[in-house]
Amino acid sequence: MEKKKVTIKDVAKYAQVSPATVSQILNGQAKRFDPKTVARVRQAKEDLGYEANYLARKMVGKQSMMIGILVPDITNPFFNTLVKGIEEVLFQAGFIAILGNGGFDGAKEEQCLFEFAQHGVDGFIIASPSISDKALQTVLTAKKRPYLVLDQKAPDGQSDALLLDDRAGGRLAAEYLAKKGHKKVALVVPKVLPANLKRRMQGFLEYYPEALVLTTEFSKAGGKASVPKLLTTKVSAVFALNDELAFGIYRGLAEHGKQVGSDLSVVGYDNVEMCEYVTPALTTIKQPLTLLGKTAAKLILARLKEPTSAYQQVMLPVELIERASVIQNN
Repeated sequence: MEKKKVTIKDVAKYAQVSPATVSQILNGQAKRFDPKTVARVRQAKEDLGYEANYLARKMVGKQSMMIGILVPDITNPFFNTLVKGIEEVLFQAGFIAILGNGGFDGAKEEQCLFEFAQHGVDGFIIASPSISDKALQTVLTAKKRPYLVLDQKAPDGQSDALLLDDRAGGRLAAEYLAKKGHKKVALVVPKVLPANLKRRMQGFLEYYPEALVLTTEFSKAGGKASVPKLLTTKVSAVFALNDELAFGIYRGLAEHGKQVGSDLSVVGYDNVEMCEYVTPALTTIKQPLTLLGKTAAKLILARLKEPTSAYQQVMLPVELIERASVIQNN
């Protein structure tokens, strides 16, 4: 005989509280209640083996307490740190993060969003440039699902947006290389430029309009592949549009018997943890990755609380972190 499913009413009766109290405590509102009551409800949930039916809750107009996060490449340390910041804030608010790794594949990312929506996800954080505005409108806007676009994805005017001052970041890299005496410089950029990378590039080229621009794959392998071309030029420094590209340049130079700094100065972008552990340590533009993640989570939670409020566009600053990968060029 099939065992009867435990309901919220069963938990309430066991804990000697109302079903509304159980619902609020188990849905992130525990701070509103006496700690002894909270402990009693949680013990009742454990003793009875109660599991919330998220889809049923969604059908009766309540939140599923799930937020979908779409990123293009979870192997990139940038997104590791970003998601960690998002998850920390969501967890404290009683929400669960669900991750979709799009792989820069627009069709796959659209399917991820569709599946998230089908499973009752309350809101979405879009950190991938590959998903089209049309897909966002079809899957999310038309179905009134709130979402937030991050720096990777250009704002579409249909949602909140969280940006980083990438144009200023490109300018900071250029000004630093100029201060170090570098006149002939190069940019290493991906073949497909999302909006945030375009801004980095523009900021740099405003200062170095004649800089050599090399396109490659957006990865460490792509950075490594750019090195043979760099070595045929007279550039003394290179600005890689993210740290992954810079790490690839490190490897490529080493395989050609060259050294970062003495043979070619390198500036990266992101300030992922590995920057401090390569030799020489990488000078880079720091993006406040944890703050970016936490702010994104706070914005989507605020949108869920006030769904009709005016859309916000928030911009966070960047800064240059000087280490040892750039030398003075006399």
